[in-house]
Amino acid sequence: MTRFWLLKCEPDVYSIDDLERDGRTGWDGVRNHQVRNFMRDEMKPGDLGIFYHSNAEPPGAAGIVRIERSGVPDPTQFDPKSEYHDPKSRREDPTWRMCEVSFVERFAELVPLDRLRGDAALASLLILRRGNRLSITPLERAEFDRIRVLGAVRAETGTKGAAGKQGAVGTKGAARTKERLRAAK
Repeated sequence: MTRFWLLKCEPDVYSIDDLERDGRTGWDGVRNHQVRNFMRDEMKPGDLGIFYHSNAEPPGAAGIVRIERSGVPDPTQFDPKSEYHDPKSRREDPTWRMCEVSFVERFAELVPLDRLRGDAALASLLILRRGNRLSITPLERAEFDRIRVLGAVRAETGTKGAAGKQGAVGTKGAARTKERLRAAK
């Protein structure tokens, strides 16, 4: 049975544009036990997710991803040069997990947080709850479908956009991209 997720990432670190270009990436650097448990225990290949741009102006839903692998040991925990290095984690029993996602489609326009907040069908959305800062949260099928509908329609005109472009499969990981971006600054 397919499950649905909302995956948040800062677009200046890794965006839907980056995923569309790369085709596939590791969703690494997560250092929250609840989110790690989602990726390890509940997320499965074939699940679908909303790629959400967080800590942006405006924040919002940018497109759709497919989960390709889940519960994979996060290599950044073993890399002393990574900001996500965890010296307590052991290779034989890794503390941190990640998933791999592939590009499915980009929304016609970003669906801003205010629009999500104002939609009665999304009143139970976990990211709208006060204090929820999890980078990955489960979605109900109806929530996923509603966000996808909102993403397919341009806000100003009410017309359907060009969502649905299929991405190629690549291998560049988000952590490597993050490290490269930091080094370039």
